[in-house]
Amino acid sequence: MSEAADILLEVRDLSVHFGESAVVDRVSFTLHSGRCIGLVGASGSGKSVTSLALLGLLDKRHARVSGSALLHVNGSVVDLLALDDEALRRHRGKDLAMVFQEPMTALNPVYSVGAQVAEAIILHQQVDAEKARARVVELFREVQLPDPERLYDRYPHQLSGGQKQRVVIALALSCDPRVLICDEPTTALDVLVQREVLDLLRKLQRERRMGMLFITHDLGVVREVADSALVMHRGRVVEQASVQQLFNNPQHPYTQGLIACRPNPAQHPVRLPTVDEFLNAAQEDTAGLPTKRELSPNQRAEHLRTLMQQEPLLRVEGLNKRYPGARSLFRKAAADAHILHDLSFSVYPGETLGLVGGSGSGKTTLGRSILRLIEPSSGHVYYRGRDLPSLSNTEMRQLRRELQIVFQDPYSALNPRLAVGRAILEAMRVHGIGANDTARRARIHALLERVGLEAAHFDRFPHQFSGGQRQRIVIARAIALEPRLVICDESVAALDVSVQAQVLNLLNDLKDEHGLTYLFISHDLAVVKYFCDRVLVLEQGRQAELGPADAVYDDPQAPYTKRLVEAVPGRG
Repeated sequence: MSEAADILLEVRDLSVHFGESAVVDRVSFTLHSGRCIGLVGASGSGKSVTSLALLGLLDKRHARVSGSALLHVNGSVVDLLALDDEALRRHRGKDLAMVFQEPMTALNPVYSVGAQVAEAIILHQQVDAEKARARVVELFREVQLPDPERLYDRYPHQLSGGQKQRVVIALALSCDPRVLICDEPTTALDVLVQREVLDLLRKLQRERRMGMLFITHDLGVVREVADSALVMHRGRVVEQASVQQLFNNPQHPYTQGLIACRPNPAQHPVRLPTVDEFLNAAQEDTAGLPTKRELSPNQRAEHLRTLMQQEPLLRVEGLNKRYPGARSLFRKAAADAHILHDLSFSVYPGETLGLVGGSGSGKTTLGRSILRLIEPSSGHVYYRGRDLPSLSNTEMRQLRRELQIVFQDPYSALNPRLAVGRAILEAMRVHGIGANDTARRARIHALLERVGLEAAHFDRFPHQFSGGQRQRIVIARAIALEPRLVICDESVAALDVSVQAQVLNLLNDLKDEHGLTYLFISHDLAVVKYFCDRVLVLEQGRQAELGPADAVYDDPQAPYTKRLVEAVPGRG
């Protein structure tokens, strides 16, 4: 069959304006049956707005949409952008469906997951409840959910993140759509679940001969699932090519920057290149970027040997964490949940120790147990020779300044009703840093500028910043307290690759300037290999492997570590 006969969706000069601002500017592409187009770009590039415009999900009071989106179904062609709400509703779900990034917000928490999928089937296929239930069970089986008959009656909060995402995929597939739009469907998932979901989507797409539009900021994911890609920057498509061409010979400086700023396991530059550097070099018409200084494996190994000749800053011995099982008057008490199992390791001054593992492996529990944000059940955590679990609350409070944490979600870590400068000032005041508020304010101004913001941002509120800027503010708040040990809990996981490179460079700079030691929690092994000196791999709360970052990534010894490394998108 010719490619022309296989066309499912033709988008021509799609533009979206909010007021006078063009958020999407004349985007065009053609999607064929059985093919996948990757839509790539940093946050704010217009990727998600493009997909929402195609589905008619933008607020028409504020969004002005122009262009055409011709959907080829059942021998006819309809322009999605010309349909009224009622006509579009008949196509949405049935011919054109979407898998959203955050499954918890895509599912209604007060209805069982099976009932929600059945509702869509009953609405579009006009079948009775019994047939709809049978179809849902069949779909759950197709997306590889365990025990689909029982899972039908469970609620979203009773499922894991990966299971919820599979339910959302089943919901999108429930009416056999010809076009499937996936908006960052694996961003919040750990590397093993991400691998399973990517393999599942690709398998279903090929078996059903669907056209798939896959939106992501992760070029490794694009390399895995897409046949061709569109690179968007500030609402415009700056490059369109096959995936092979895009990676082997990127033409636009923005594309070159996106590819280069993602840590490459085969290289170890002292600093990661950034997208802005490529764009600035193109504007100045210079012959590419200056050569980046790299560290050889021997240099990294020698640096690690030097670090480990010191006395450990942190020593964890036989650490356990249990949560008591649910107890009821009429039921036998459930078994305790044993989250951490006899963990022992050391962290040396100036070291960055990576902590990796799938969801539920105990990474965050370990980080919080070290800081006593949750109390360990047994074991010892020696910080500069003092056993933290044995300290009184008053003694522990005195050490809080030296032990800081940077959380994954900076928005929830900041008080939305407090200007960001005052949030940092409050922390400094509590810990007695600075002679007075005037001195503290001057230090905060300098810190904001050091992390790439402006002194004028002192009086702005969290909602006035982008995700990357908020993460810089949380880092500035931690550094303002002059800590020695900083735990970074998935602190770059939610950032697109261009901002991620900037934040990783910042963390490395601050480490050198302030003599910091990091415990870096992540599920991204490419980032961990670049950023960390050693890696501790956790499997269900147990130590699976501990060793130099290069050795753990390049030659993993534990079967679980091998699975983690093999699951990295775009590896090789």
